[in-house]
Amino acid sequence: MAKARKDNKGRALRKGESQRTDNTYVYTYTDPFKKRRFVYAKDLQTLRQKEADLIKNQLDGLDVYVAGSATLNFVFDRYMSTKYDLRKTTRSNYNYMYDHFVRDGFGQRKIGEIKYSDVMYFYYYLLNEKDLQANTVDTIHTVLHPTFQLAVRDGIIRTNPSDGVMAEIKRKAGKNKGIRHALTVEQQRAFMNYTANNPIFYHWHPLFTVLLGTGCRIGEVIGLRWEDLDFENRLININHSVTYYAREGSKTRKSEFAVSLPKTEAGIRTVPMMDAVYNAFKEEYEVQKENGFNSTVIDGMTGFIFCNRFGNIHNPQTVNRTIKRILENYNAEEVVNAKKERRQPVIIPHFSCHHLRHTFCTRFCEKETNIKVIQAVMGHANIETTMDIYAEVTDAKKKEAIENLSHNLDIF
Repeated sequence: MAKARKDNKGRALRKGESQRTDNTYVYTYTDPFKKRRFVYAKDLQTLRQKEADLIKNQLDGLDVYVAGSATLNFVFDRYMSTKYDLRKTTRSNYNYMYDHFVRDGFGQRKIGEIKYSDVMYFYYYLLNEKDLQANTVDTIHTVLHPTFQLAVRDGIIRTNPSDGVMAEIKRKAGKNKGIRHALTVEQQRAFMNYTANNPIFYHWHPLFTVLLGTGCRIGEVIGLRWEDLDFENRLININHSVTYYAREGSKTRKSEFAVSLPKTEAGIRTVPMMDAVYNAFKEEYEVQKENGFNSTVIDGMTGFIFCNRFGNIHNPQTVNRTIKRILENYNAEEVVNAKKERRQPVIIPHFSCHHLRHTFCTRFCEKETNIKVIQAVMGHANIETTMDIYAEVTDAKKKEAIENLSHNLDIF
């Protein structure tokens, strides 16, 4: 019978265990690729704990070698290669967000070494150091979470380190952080009046009227064609959207327009025209009848309603830049005018195209109590989205109602 090997303290060593001359312990094993691997420890107890972890991983089907060598970038690329059914615009957006914020830094880390706290630290870095909005970080999380989940399903890691991270960040930051707030009625009226009467920006008035009067997404509005309008019944058929996205594989990230379905199935809908919207379309039609109609052709579609001075459809970012210019001009003039008239200025905060959609929904919620009707007009796939806006409006209305009550009561 072979004599058992022992360490310098007389303890029997198991198969694969040995003690070096510097008194450290070594466990030797062969990985699935038939390559010899070594685990080191300063004492026998620690070594055997590492052995137990290694055996547990092997029993669970985990490949420690892969877990130690695969980077987050590798797993993300693998994940994206499996998403064959993604829309081109969605794929482009995912790749852009990952390449821009993750790939050259956090993405180079070995996925087996990334912990929950690492993901949280990275998200806070994006929020505080990169000054990203919570919604942007949430988009990055939308890409990272399924990437980690793929690694779990492939047996590379045991748990998803991104589970619960965004929920924790939102809880600490407050549920209203990053939420778009609607313009007030006073701000909305000031914006529209200024745009309509300004000699530089007046031609934008029909577009903003449609955005504020329908609650449609910017891609749905710039994608509207004359044939999508039913003037007789005053209905707008929303059945597609136009997006502007970067081409895949382009080093210069050259962008192009593309026609796609609305964001969700609920986005395919009809929206009634209120009088202001009807008149805006008629006004735009008369202008184009005199100056020429939109000549843009996108994926075989023609006859788009709104166009720029070159006869092409609007780029959403151009619309946002125009809003910024309008606000800068308006606010500067409003401060001067208010001072002359000895009143408080009506300052309009910075907002984007999507705030106009949120503003429409807010005005709608203030007048309509049927949540399902609001959801149908807005094209929300999830009733919770509608309810969040409705709850915000209700809170504001409750405060307003109590204030009115306090002014009318004379019993205190």
